[in-house]
Order: sequence, then C-alpha cells, then structure tokens
Amino acid sequence: MSRPLLISDCDEVLLHMVSHFAEWLDEAHAIRFDLSAPGFADALTDKGTGARVGVERVWPLLDGFFDTEMHRQNVVPGAAEALARIGEVADIVVLTNIGDEYQAGRVEQLEAFDIRHRVLCNRGGKGRPVLELIEELRPSATVFVDDLPVHHESVAKHAPDVWRLHMVAEPRVAAHTPPAPHAHVRIDDWDSATDWILARFVQGPPQA
Repeated sequence: MSRPLLISDCDEVLLHMVSHFAEWLDEAHAIRFDLSAPGFADALTDKGTGARVGVERVWPLLDGFFDTEMHRQNVVPGAAEALARIGEVADIVVLTNIGDEYQAGRVEQLEAFDIRHRVLCNRGGKGRPVLELIEELRPSATVFVDDLPVHHESVAKHAPDVWRLHMVAEPRVAAHTPPAPHAHVRIDDWDSATDWILARFVQGPPQA
C-alpha cells in the first residue's frame, strides 16, 4: 500500500471552462448559454430565434471549443496552491472527460498554471477508471473530486471505498446546483476542500 491518492476532475474544479465556453458560443455561434440552467439540454438557445439548441449539437460545440479555445481557460482560485500542498503527502491524478486527442493540450494548459501531474482522458462514467487507478496504485486512501453528480454516482458504484467531494467552482453554476446525492460532502472552494481532503487521508477509507 502506497501514499494516499487524489483523483481530480479538471473543468470547473481546477480550470474554469463554462464561462469561457459561454463567451465563445456568443461570439462565434450567436448562441446564448444560460449558466443558471440545470443542464445543457435547456441551457443553449439561438440568440436570433430564441429556439433551443438541440442536444445533438452540444458535443460538436464542446469539441469545437477544445479544438481552438482551450487557451481561454483560467485556473480556479487556490487550485494550484492546494495541489502543491496535497502533493507533498499524496499522489495526484487528473481524470478529465475529454478525448485523447486533447490530452497534450490539457497537460500544457495545466502546466501553464504550475500544475504538473498525470493526466488521464476519459469518456463516460468515471467509476471504472477510478477503480483501475486504485488497483494500479494501491493507495492508503483515495479522494475523488468532480463537479458532476453522475460521476459521483459512478464512483460510488464501482469504487465505494473512495471519498467523494462534490465541487462546483463556477459560482453562477454552483448557485443552481444541489449537492450530489452520492458525494460525501459539497465544498466549492479549494481552501476548505484541502483541509477536508488531508483529513480524509489521515482517516483512511470510508467505512461501509
């Protein structure tokens, strides 16, 4: 058994994304992104007609953003400092739901903010890749951080011995997002989250 492990999402946990995505949609596609909407299905509307943008267009638009606009993204306050502190006692892996073709760009993004850790790309639920990391690294305790409730549910299913922290770093989204039912805690700032994470490492895996 080795050091503790932090598995962190990237967008809206380490780097801001949705606010920049919204700006780009407005500039390049005349699409309005309502950050208070509960999900993409209701959030995007055509500025000219007011018509809802179909869900089938969302992934192509997201890919378009990551193709050319990753340079817009900025670091979440306190994230780099938090990872530096956590990295003194634990291993850190960034598990991000983007295609493998964006992996190099994601690494470069994070390094620009002095965040230098292993980056894994993923599609779909994060439970299985989290379990694979635990089987590989055999950590003494693991904390998973993500902004999307669906991933906390997936991790709870496939790797229940993992502490799950729900974080939504964009305040305009956080204000309309309830705590994830399958997370152990909801904390939206890294100062408070760091203390909680370090305490869980000392405590060990959650008891069933």
